[in-house]
Amino acid sequence: MLSGLGALDIALLMAAGVVLDALLGEARRWHPLVGFGRLASAIEKILNRHGGYAHGIVGWLLAVLPLTLLAGVLAGYGGYAVHALLLYLCIGLRSLRDHNVPIADALVRGDLPRARWLTSRIVSRDTSEAGEADLAKASTESLLENGNDAVFGTLFWFAVAGGPGAILFRLANTLDAMWGYRNARFLRYGWCAARIDDALNLIPARLTALSYVFLAPTLDGKRRAWHCWRAQAPAWSSPNAGPVMSSGAGALGLSLGGAAVYDGEVEQRPPLGLGQPARTADILRAWRLVRNTTALWLAVAFIIALGRHHA
Repeated sequence: MLSGLGALDIALLMAAGVVLDALLGEARRWHPLVGFGRLASAIEKILNRHGGYAHGIVGWLLAVLPLTLLAGVLAGYGGYAVHALLLYLCIGLRSLRDHNVPIADALVRGDLPRARWLTSRIVSRDTSEAGEADLAKASTESLLENGNDAVFGTLFWFAVAGGPGAILFRLANTLDAMWGYRNARFLRYGWCAARIDDALNLIPARLTALSYVFLAPTLDGKRRAWHCWRAQAPAWSSPNAGPVMSSGAGALGLSLGGAAVYDGEVEQRPPLGLGQPARTADILRAWRLVRNTTALWLAVAFIIALGRHHA
């Protein structure tokens, strides 16, 4: 492992980061990723005046490399505690729960305006006229996709390179979310951010999709998740979101994807999964799938560590 940490160290520090996240949750004030977002916005305003590929590459390097190197220096001096702290700052498992479970709660109470507002905070689609089924679908899709981006991709790169690996992944993922749009402003400037995020997510996304297959509650569910992954993922615009979301939808027995409103226009997206449309209760089912996948990854990390210890 590039971090110099042993397999047992990685497993223990992974567990420590997840526990810290569960206990403390997302920082309410002065969150490092919020500060990074402001830094990235300032860099983009300076460099993205002509929308060039080279400017985007320079912007990515200026935003990500110094902070990743700083994380490496801090981890080198601070040891295990810094690795665990860096993972805690990067992982977003509790944040997924805290942003999505309240949507389900609002829908159960019949408070559609609050459910719309809560959903608008986590998705880019227009929720102003969304009904219960639309909101349940949006939240479920967000949970499945961001399970990879906020949790499993972070854990994977932590296993590869410790705390600095987690920082690298989350900063790159954040830049993709900010710059990776195919519009006039970001088509060229954001190309580098989008492609690097695709590369960093290539392995974690497929491990996440495989985990969703494994954790489907029935044998039929496992077969369905595998089939949806193989048949539907190629049609999705993102090479990594496609496998994750189609596999997760199949595991839950849901039909996701389809129509969604963006900037006042109805966009017909490829289908995801097979089964019934998402309902309020499926938000909690999707959350449990992400939570259980986290437990699976931690268990695998400890199994690998023990295997190496006895080898």
